Amino acid sequence: MIYWLYELRNWLEAADWISDDSPVYKLLNIFRYHTFRAGGAAITSFALSLLFGERLIRKLISLKIGQPIRTAAEVHALFELHGKKAGTPTMGGILILASIVISTLVWAKWDNIMVWSVLFATLGLGALGFYDDYLKISKKNSKGVSARTKLVWQCGVALIAGALLAYAVPPDEGVTLRALYVPFIKDALITDMGLFSVLFFTLIIVGSSNAVNLTDGLDGLATGCSLTTALAYAGFGYICGNAKYSEYLGVAHHTLANELPIVAMALAGACLGFLWFNAHPAKMFMGDTGSLALGGCIATLAIGCKQEIVLALVGGVFVMEAMSVIIQVASFKKRGKRVFKMAPIHHHFELGGWHENQVIVRFWILSLLFALLGLATLKLR
Repeated sequence: MIYWLYELRNWLEAADWISDDSPVYKLLNIFRYHTFRAGGAAITSFALSLLFGERLIRKLISLKIGQPIRTAAEVHALFELHGKKAGTPTMGGILILASIVISTLVWAKWDNIMVWSVLFATLGLGALGFYDDYLKISKKNSKGVSARTKLVWQCGVALIAGALLAYAVPPDEGVTLRALYVPFIKDALITDMGLFSVLFFTLIIVGSSNAVNLTDGLDGLATGCSLTTALAYAGFGYICGNAKYSEYLGVAHHTLANELPIVAMALAGACLGFLWFNAHPAKMFMGDTGSLALGGCIATLAIGCKQEIVLALVGGVFVMEAMSVIIQVASFKKRGKRVFKMAPIHHHFELGGWHENQVIVRFWILSLLFALLGLATLKLR
């Protein structure tokens, strides 16, 4: 929407109402720059989070929307560590979603199909998370939506988002989102994956959504890791959307990707603002409303700037969390033994004697390192 101010500059100039050396012309001209609008999106989403965070907490408390905690019979020793968190307001992901969507609509161009694809995946998976949280609260247990229903919903949203990215986004100078790019190789490994690209994108979106959801088990853990990942993809999006930088670094260039940094920075600002209330001891949890949406948003950003394979590195903490669950379940089914004290892996370290704050900050450090390593792959081609 803000971009319209730049269009206003062109209209005023064409009508000879302003000249190119007038202060008004120069002021309106800054709205054309993606870096300025990305910064504006981050500040806007951060400000919205701070402005409405306390109000949302009070509203959730008045509605008695508290987080159900698994019983001692279900989680044993972990209940002693987390039992006191029962009743903490949840569904705070509403604040994250609202901040991302509003700031994106304010600062991004509305004619960009990539932007709408990211917002669709974010809102679609956020709606699933909202329904899941609602069932947990209304039934006063931690089960929520069944695993089958959740997977079907996730796949449906991901298929539509994947199809939009694969076929609604037009090729740009021969580059199509259906191409497969891998780290350390300049040219596309596969120039057009066809319909398989939709299935591939679906797998990434569903996997990322679930991975972030599994990470959301400690105060601020998923929020902080999402923040570093969003910042990394703001960088990837800027380079992918800039012809000169993408050519210099040997990465795929797509003009429409130049609006993705605005969405990524809106996500970063929303996470930073939510962390204000979600830091230990948390005054509010994001719930599945936030975690499922964050995973979908990150995945579609990665696909849009053709760095979806690098997501396994940039989102290394999310991968660790998801793999720990997979390994734990597989080991118990085949050998009857557990590899970890508890999965996801952040609980393993908690039960191993680390304080909750130690786990959170150390995982944040790992997430930052993973993000930097992911960005470093740009120079290794």
